[in-house]
Amino acid sequence: MSKKNPQIASENMKMNFSKGWGIILYQALMFFFLIGFSIDGLNIVAPAFSEATGVDYPSVLSMATVAGMIGVVVYIFIARINVKVGARLLSGVCLIGAGASYIFLGNSKTLVTYCIALTLVTCFINGAAYIAGNTLIAQWFPKKKGLANGFTTMGHNCGSAFYVPLISFAIGTFGFASGMSYVAIGAIVLGIIGLIFVRNTPQECGMYPDNVTKDVYEREYFQGNSEDNGGWTAGKLLKTKELWLCALIIGINQLVTTGVMSQLVVRNTSLGFSQESAVGLMTVCAIIGVFGSYLFGAIDQKFGVKKAIILFLIWYCIALAVNCTDTTIGVYVSVAMIGIAVGAAANFIVSLPASVFGRHGFTMVNSVFFPLMQIVLMTNYLVNAFALKVTGSLRGAYIFYIGLLVVNMILTAVINPTKYNKDVATEQELLK
Repeated sequence: MSKKNPQIASENMKMNFSKGWGIILYQALMFFFLIGFSIDGLNIVAPAFSEATGVDYPSVLSMATVAGMIGVVVYIFIARINVKVGARLLSGVCLIGAGASYIFLGNSKTLVTYCIALTLVTCFINGAAYIAGNTLIAQWFPKKKGLANGFTTMGHNCGSAFYVPLISFAIGTFGFASGMSYVAIGAIVLGIIGLIFVRNTPQECGMYPDNVTKDVYEREYFQGNSEDNGGWTAGKLLKTKELWLCALIIGINQLVTTGVMSQLVVRNTSLGFSQESAVGLMTVCAIIGVFGSYLFGAIDQKFGVKKAIILFLIWYCIALAVNCTDTTIGVYVSVAMIGIAVGAAANFIVSLPASVFGRHGFTMVNSVFFPLMQIVLMTNYLVNAFALKVTGSLRGAYIFYIGLLVVNMILTAVINPTKYNKDVATEQELLK
């Protein structure tokens, strides 16, 4: 949230992150593997496994749902481990685990082993990117997380745009098992690099959060230990309204985004586009999302996360409404607008809870927030089925999503975006 009072030196739009750029790149690459390993890459991996083993494709495809549901429970334990060991160790180990599990996935011969491997991949890569990675962002960029997220979430969009052709080339050239193994090595190497070079806090690298000077840090930031629990316990957090609002707001955002993107190709083919054209539009959507990531990251930084989310929700509603016109021009305009919205959506996963609770105790906060958010997200299968059953069409489902986004506007309007943020409280004391 960017204060316009010149007395606050730490609130600005400068991107002088210094060593923090390494954390940003690390997180962006984790997001790239997250999208590739557990979401978009399955468009190639699932049919390739089906063809190689003779297992029917619908059964293979359903394993992603099983892995996701199991993951909701596993994330609770991974998040608790993050509290104990720290984000550096957890991210490195989880990346190595994700890479090894991806190799296992490539060598699976039965549906059971495929399900086990995919579950391990999903749990490990989410643990690395969303649980450990988001903790790093909260610690390194407490007041510039908007700008930092604008760059890290480009990894999401690049994963959507480029991972599918990458894994398609690898499997097509080297075969199913070898192709997946070669790509998996990238995650393992990244994990090793993380273990060696990444640090939990900027202070461990001789810096201060947001790369501010010592004088600015001592004057404008709360001086307590940011790696302890910040006075929070799981029980206390579960009784806190803001924690539930964060989980609902972000969960609904991700639910809608998952629903829209999973049906976008089918939706556009139903409007008369060929399969190739519809897939091409999906790629364009992902590339445009790179711009959306930075745009809404900058808006978050300049005007605060609450205003950024409300603007995002309005934009998203308009994008889906344009798509519902069922016209060719409407599809083209909506794909561009949806691309920006999808690029922006991932920014808020860390930005909102980090803004509300601050960096002090964020590891504990994230250990409760992320599993709850995932529970909301995983209801997308039920919500999608309900919307299609009630409305009878994908167009009707998109209208239903607009309704959910309107509900989210109300929830966002209610939340206090800095209620427990001790760094913000320090600023406010300084301005009195």
